Amino acid sequence: MTEQLTSPSPRGTLKKKLSDGQFIVAPGIYEMISAKVADQLGFNALYMTGYGVSASHLGLPDAGLAGYTDMQGRARTIAHGISSPLMADADTGFGGLINIQHTVRGYEEAGVQAIQLEDQESPKKCGHTPNRRVVSQSDAIRRIEVAVAARRSADTLIIARTDARTGLGLSEAIARGKAFAKAGADIVFVESPESEEEFKRIGDELSGCGSWLIANMVPTGRSPELPAKQLKALGFSLAIWPGAVMAVAAAATQNALKYLAEHGTTAGSPVPMIDMKALHELVGFQDVWDFEKQYVERP
Repeated sequence: MTEQLTSPSPRGTLKKKLSDGQFIVAPGIYEMISAKVADQLGFNALYMTGYGVSASHLGLPDAGLAGYTDMQGRARTIAHGISSPLMADADTGFGGLINIQHTVRGYEEAGVQAIQLEDQESPKKCGHTPNRRVVSQSDAIRRIEVAVAARRSADTLIIARTDARTGLGLSEAIARGKAFAKAGADIVFVESPESEEEFKRIGDELSGCGSWLIANMVPTGRSPELPAKQLKALGFSLAIWPGAVMAVAAAATQNALKYLAEHGTTAGSPVPMIDMKALHELVGFQDVWDFEKQYVERP
């Protein structure tokens, strides 16, 4: 019997949304400003990107340097601060098979509704960088079997990602996707297809495997960026845009600070910004003021 460890999102569970046939567009978020902005815009789910957490939290590349404590702690903070279901990158599970079990249960306890695990060797690398190596297909399948058995909630989804396309070819990646579905993965993720035709082949060959399909949209990465409507027509049920916020935020920060360095003021800067009133509302100052009015300022 499964056990419900965390309260479902106020906006419903990701599993229910997928079962109802909703196509999920999930922007990548990595800290609470990006999470709160995305949450207010009403997305069906948000995706905690490992690249973003590693870069923002540690200032390091997505190369297996962020550990379980870093990632699970950030996932907990985000999940408890939003209303949307949270999907989260869990890399290779942060160790061996027993670590995968620990990771799945820890992410569940943190409030994550979909946990992404991949078949790379450790230390893993970002899926849109070269020189990625994957473990054997049998070892990859065992990882998913452990993850599926480890979860305690019926609403927890396991996302099984393969990085085999780049080094071993698309046929091997699709074969692993089928095997992951057979092992019980709820969502199959073939990372970095290199053309629209490859996305179509993935949809054609995996859409009947019994698992939902997810696509990773990384503008300027190894894959072409396809719109949600096209991905849905190709047989996909979810798509993530992990760099949608991170890349824009980095550019805006660079341009804003360059203007400040050159002019000694932010006045007249062409970089858009929200005012302090909106920023106070975003981070929740109204709750503080309401509390003070009720308890601190009362005679």
